[in-house]
Amino acid sequence: MALSISRRLLRSLNSLGRLGSPLSASDGKGHILGVDVACVESSVFRKDESFFLSCRRYSTSIMTPDSSDGSFPSYLLTKKCVSTPEREIGLHQDLVIPVMNFLNEDKGFMCLAGDVFDVPIRKDIIHRVVRWQLAKRQQGTHSTKTISEVSGTGRKPWRQKGTGRARHGTLRGAQFRGGATMHGPKPRSHAIQLNKKVRRLGLKIALSARAAEGRQLMVFEDLEISSHKTKNIVNYFNQLENTKKLLLVDGGPISEKLKLATQNLHYVNVLPSIGLNVYSILLHDTLVMSRDAVNRIVERMHTPINR
Repeated sequence: MALSISRRLLRSLNSLGRLGSPLSASDGKGHILGVDVACVESSVFRKDESFFLSCRRYSTSIMTPDSSDGSFPSYLLTKKCVSTPEREIGLHQDLVIPVMNFLNEDKGFMCLAGDVFDVPIRKDIIHRVVRWQLAKRQQGTHSTKTISEVSGTGRKPWRQKGTGRARHGTLRGAQFRGGATMHGPKPRSHAIQLNKKVRRLGLKIALSARAAEGRQLMVFEDLEISSHKTKNIVNYFNQLENTKKLLLVDGGPISEKLKLATQNLHYVNVLPSIGLNVYSILLHDTLVMSRDAVNRIVERMHTPINR
């Protein structure tokens, strides 16, 4: 019995020795699935005519500049979030988003309704709504003159026969210079029909797309600024990343200070909540909404459609 136990111990020790032999030259310790294993490889490489010793450390923990372990240089670690868990879009889940202001002060959190800010993305609906918007905003005031509207005489220019020329009854025809335009445009409406449910769904999809992009949708406590100076908006815009155009949406009428501060900036536009539309959202990279604007838009989306 004692002999069999010793043989088992020897076999287990030999197997551990074979597993640990490639790492026997290492001094470091690392955790892999909760087991302490020597797991540091040493390698020497050449850079700028000098030799450096690099140590690669494998660990299941995430190292940050605030980590207590000082073996890894902190200046090589980024302070940004490297990877975040991706959520599935279009599940009608309520979203919690931080609230701030132009000074980047923390103003708490706000819950965004899932049936407005987390609906499935459908490009076909967006295309139909944008096409409806652009067609409806056309003025349709184009007009050309017909043969009865062109100024000129109604006299026959020459006799019917004997001149060798083509026969004509008026000089106001389309074949003459200064004459009429045949089948030209007349004032009309270019608007096309689109159901109210589709229009409302398009706005929900546009808001959900901005919310799914993270920092492309921000909520402010209010859009109040200290003065009407343009530099207040410029300083805030320069802090934003990957933003070329900014859209500010307030709940009620736009304040006079905000109008004066943004009127000289072609990349910053301001809208009340009642004027928020799909085309304006797609035209701007970042959407900033006040808390009042979010409440009003959610209330508008929940209002029954009058038939």
